[in-house]
Amino acid sequence: ADEYIAFAVDGAKRMQILINDLLAFSRVGRSGREPAPVDLAEVASAAEASLSTALREAGARVEVADLPVIEGERALLVSVFQNLIANAVKFRGSDPPVVRIGCTRGDGEWRLSCEDNGIGVEPEYAERIFVIFQRLHTRERYEGTGIGLAMCRKIVEYHGGRISLDPTFHQGARFCFTLPIAKETTT
Repeated sequence: ADEYIAFAVDGAKRMQILINDLLAFSRVGRSGREPAPVDLAEVASAAEASLSTALREAGARVEVADLPVIEGERALLVSVFQNLIANAVKFRGSDPPVVRIGCTRGDGEWRLSCEDNGIGVEPEYAERIFVIFQRLHTRERYEGTGIGLAMCRKIVEYHGGRISLDPTFHQGARFCFTLPIAKETTT
Protein backbone atom coordinates (compact mmCIF):
# COMPACT_ATOMS: atom_id res chain seq x y z
CA ALA A 1 0.00 0.00 0.00
CA ASP A 2 2.85 2.42 0.85
CA GLU A 3 4.45 1.72 -2.51
CA TYR A 4 1.23 2.53 -4.41
CA ILE A 5 0.74 5.70 -2.38
CA ALA A 6 4.31 6.74 -3.24
CA PHE A 7 3.58 6.13 -6.96
CA ALA A 8 0.44 8.26 -6.74
CA VAL A 9 2.23 11.09 -4.92
CA ASP A 10 5.11 11.02 -7.41
CA GLY A 11 2.67 11.08 -10.33
CA ALA A 12 0.77 14.00 -8.80
CA LYS A 13 4.00 15.97 -8.31
CA ARG A 14 5.07 15.34 -11.92
CA MET A 15 1.60 16.36 -13.14
CA GLN A 16 1.77 19.62 -11.17
CA ILE A 17 5.15 20.46 -12.68
CA LEU A 18 3.82 19.66 -16.16
CA ILE A 19 0.73 21.83 -15.64
CA ASN A 20 2.83 24.74 -14.38
CA ASP A 21 5.18 24.42 -17.37
CA LEU A 22 2.24 24.28 -19.80
CA LEU A 23 0.67 27.36 -18.23
CA ALA A 24 3.95 29.26 -18.52
CA PHE A 25 4.28 28.12 -22.15
CA SER A 26 0.76 29.24 -23.01
CA ARG A 27 1.27 32.66 -21.40
CA VAL A 28 4.27 33.66 -23.53
CA GLY A 29 3.37 36.88 -25.29
CA ARG A 30 0.04 37.35 -23.53
CA SER A 31 1.06 39.70 -20.74
CA GLY A 32 -0.04 42.80 -22.64
CA ARG A 33 3.06 44.61 -21.37
CA GLU A 34 4.85 47.01 -23.63
CA PRO A 35 8.44 46.04 -24.39
CA ALA A 36 10.88 47.85 -22.12
CA PRO A 37 14.68 48.15 -22.03
CA VAL A 38 16.17 44.94 -20.66
CA ASP A 39 19.83 44.59 -19.71
CA LEU A 40 20.77 41.08 -20.82
CA ALA A 41 23.79 41.06 -18.48
CA GLU A 42 21.39 41.53 -15.56
CA VAL A 43 19.09 38.86 -17.05
CA ALA A 44 21.97 36.36 -17.23
CA SER A 45 22.95 37.22 -13.66
CA ALA A 46 19.36 36.69 -12.44
CA ALA A 47 19.18 33.32 -14.22
CA GLU A 48 22.50 32.29 -12.71
CA ALA A 49 21.36 33.36 -9.22
CA SER A 50 18.14 31.33 -9.51
CA LEU A 51 20.21 28.26 -10.38
CA SER A 52 22.94 28.88 -7.79
CA THR A 53 22.30 25.69 -5.81
CA ALA A 54 22.37 23.43 -8.89
CA LEU A 55 25.45 25.24 -10.22
CA ARG A 56 27.28 24.88 -6.91
CA GLU A 57 26.35 21.18 -6.52
CA ALA A 58 27.57 20.42 -10.06
CA GLY A 59 30.76 22.47 -9.66
CA ALA A 60 29.61 24.47 -12.69
CA ARG A 61 31.08 27.71 -13.94
CA VAL A 62 29.19 30.29 -16.01
CA GLU A 63 31.17 32.78 -18.10
CA VAL A 64 29.22 35.72 -19.51
CA ALA A 65 30.58 38.08 -22.18
CA ASP A 66 29.47 41.71 -22.45
CA LEU A 67 25.77 41.66 -23.23
CA PRO A 68 23.60 44.46 -24.65
CA VAL A 69 20.39 46.16 -23.59
CA ILE A 70 17.44 45.20 -25.77
CA GLU A 71 13.70 45.86 -25.86
CA GLY A 72 11.61 43.04 -24.44
CA GLU A 73 10.06 41.35 -21.43
CA ARG A 74 12.61 40.73 -18.70
CA ALA A 75 10.89 37.74 -17.06
CA LEU A 76 10.62 35.88 -20.36
CA LEU A 77 14.26 36.52 -21.22
CA VAL A 78 15.36 35.31 -17.76
CA SER A 79 13.48 32.10 -18.57
CA VAL A 80 15.48 31.62 -21.80
CA PHE A 81 18.84 32.01 -20.03
CA GLN A 82 17.64 29.89 -17.10
CA ASN A 83 16.54 27.03 -19.38
CA LEU A 84 19.76 27.05 -21.40
CA ILE A 85 22.02 27.17 -18.32
CA ALA A 86 19.95 24.51 -16.52
CA ASN A 87 20.19 22.21 -19.54
CA ALA A 88 23.96 22.65 -19.60
CA VAL A 89 24.10 21.49 -15.97
CA LYS A 90 21.56 18.69 -16.43
CA PHE A 91 23.18 17.23 -19.56
CA ARG A 92 26.76 17.47 -18.36
CA GLY A 93 29.54 15.05 -19.11
CA SER A 94 32.15 13.74 -16.71
CA ASP A 95 33.90 17.13 -16.36
CA PRO A 96 32.43 19.96 -14.27
CA PRO A 97 30.05 21.99 -16.45
CA VAL A 98 31.34 25.16 -18.08
CA VAL A 99 28.73 27.43 -19.69
CA ARG A 100 29.80 30.29 -21.94
CA ILE A 101 27.37 33.00 -22.99
CA GLY A 102 28.60 35.15 -25.85
CA CYS A 103 27.30 37.92 -28.03
CA THR A 104 28.22 39.66 -31.27
CA ARG A 105 26.50 42.41 -33.18
CA GLY A 106 25.05 41.48 -36.55
CA ASP A 107 23.04 43.31 -39.18
CA GLY A 108 20.12 44.69 -37.12
CA GLU A 109 20.35 41.94 -34.55
CA TRP A 110 22.37 40.65 -31.65
CA ARG A 111 23.74 37.14 -32.15
CA LEU A 112 23.91 35.38 -28.82
CA SER A 113 25.22 31.95 -27.98
CA CYS A 114 25.11 29.64 -25.00
CA GLU A 115 27.60 26.81 -25.21
CA ASP A 116 28.58 24.08 -22.79
CA ASN A 117 30.97 21.17 -22.46
CA GLY A 118 28.25 18.59 -21.82
CA ILE A 119 27.05 15.51 -23.68
CA GLY A 120 25.86 17.52 -26.69
CA VAL A 121 23.06 16.83 -29.14
CA GLU A 122 23.41 14.86 -32.35
CA PRO A 123 22.81 17.08 -35.43
CA GLU A 124 19.85 14.95 -36.61
CA TYR A 125 17.93 16.07 -33.52
CA ALA A 126 18.63 19.79 -34.04
CA GLU A 127 14.98 20.61 -34.79
CA ARG A 128 13.29 17.91 -32.74
CA ILE A 129 14.63 19.28 -29.45
CA PHE A 130 12.61 22.49 -29.93
CA VAL A 131 9.28 20.64 -30.29
CA ILE A 132 7.17 20.59 -27.14
CA PHE A 133 7.29 17.27 -25.23
CA GLN A 134 10.12 15.91 -27.41
CA ARG A 135 12.77 14.25 -25.32
CA LEU A 136 15.96 12.51 -26.38
CA HIS A 137 16.40 10.67 -23.08
CA THR A 138 14.09 8.85 -20.69
CA ARG A 139 12.63 10.65 -17.70
CA GLU A 140 14.43 8.19 -15.43
CA ARG A 141 17.79 9.26 -16.85
CA TYR A 142 17.15 13.02 -17.01
CA GLU A 143 14.25 14.76 -15.27
CA GLY A 144 12.11 17.30 -17.07
CA THR A 145 8.90 17.82 -18.99
CA GLY A 146 10.24 18.38 -22.50
CA ILE A 147 8.97 21.96 -22.56
CA GLY A 148 12.14 23.98 -21.81
CA LEU A 149 13.61 24.37 -25.31
CA ALA A 150 10.15 24.76 -26.87
CA MET A 151 9.62 27.59 -24.39
CA CYS A 152 12.97 29.15 -25.36
CA ARG A 153 11.98 29.07 -29.04
CA LYS A 154 8.57 30.60 -28.35
CA ILE A 155 10.09 33.40 -26.26
CA VAL A 156 12.88 34.20 -28.71
CA GLU A 157 10.43 34.24 -31.64
CA TYR A 158 8.05 36.43 -29.62
CA HIS A 159 10.93 38.90 -29.29
CA GLY A 160 11.51 38.85 -33.05
CA GLY A 161 14.47 36.48 -33.08
CA ARG A 162 15.24 32.89 -33.88
CA ILE A 163 17.03 30.09 -32.03
CA SER A 164 18.83 26.97 -33.20
CA LEU A 165 21.34 24.35 -32.21
CA ASP A 166 24.75 24.79 -33.85
CA PRO A 167 25.29 21.37 -35.52
CA THR A 168 28.99 22.12 -36.15
CA PHE A 169 29.84 22.41 -32.44
CA HIS A 170 31.02 19.05 -31.06
CA GLN A 171 32.55 19.84 -27.64
CA GLY A 172 29.10 19.87 -26.01
CA ALA A 173 26.12 21.90 -27.20
CA ARG A 174 25.94 25.43 -28.56
CA PHE A 175 22.60 27.18 -28.85
CA CYS A 176 22.56 30.30 -31.00
CA PHE A 177 19.80 32.86 -30.89
CA THR A 178 19.16 36.33 -32.19
CA LEU A 179 17.37 39.30 -30.72
CA PRO A 180 16.71 42.57 -32.53
CA ILE A 181 18.91 45.56 -31.71
CA ALA A 182 16.88 48.08 -29.71
CA LYS A 183 15.85 51.10 -31.73
CA GLU A 184 17.93 54.02 -30.53
CA THR A 185 15.96 57.03 -29.46
CA THR A 186 17.27 60.52 -29.87
CA THR A 187 16.32 63.33 -27.55
